[in-house]
Amino acid sequence: MNGNLEMSTQRRNRTKEHLRVSLIELIKEKGYHSITVRDIVDHALYNRSTFYVHYQDKFELTEELMYTMLKGLEESVGRAFIPGRTVSTTNLSTESFSIISYIYDNRYFFELIKYDDTIPGLHNKFPNTILNIYQKQFIFETVNHIPVNMEYFERYTAYGFYGLIMNWIHTGFKQEKEDFINEVIALARTHMQSIKYVGHENNR
Repeated sequence: MNGNLEMSTQRRNRTKEHLRVSLIELIKEKGYHSITVRDIVDHALYNRSTFYVHYQDKFELTEELMYTMLKGLEESVGRAFIPGRTVSTTNLSTESFSIISYIYDNRYFFELIKYDDTIPGLHNKFPNTILNIYQKQFIFETVNHIPVNMEYFERYTAYGFYGLIMNWIHTGFKQEKEDFINEVIALARTHMQSIKYVGHENNR
């Protein structure tokens, strides 16, 4: 019985993944607003009834896709850190930036940021998710403990990081991932003394 349930769950997840991938590919091909449910199911080689088992319309599919990917982005950050532990930026390594690895591993989705007619809200929610990570998951100490407005500091560093990510995406991830991370680390060391990870669900 449990085996049948597991197979049913796997089949359901596989179908939903096929529909999500079809939506992404169609956005790149023809733009988001012209896509219909018929387009999605034809591309995924399903029928409309299969689609409606999982989603009410393309908007529900879109919301689930964006929520899942951005939630995963938030959760990816803590993989390399221990909650409550402060790490000197001199000890940062390529493994420290699991967020970059997550973006690269899911580049088929994050490439959508390059398109004008893309998922509604993505151009705002992607950078806001990064800002949220900087504001809620970390406590930063500036180089030489220079006192600054930390709200400004977090916004400055978060949007600077987002700008680098955007450039990497727009160049087709031309720079090797490890080289890109090392560039980010070198920049972080110019203004960050240390980083304290406070955890995904924690508030300061």
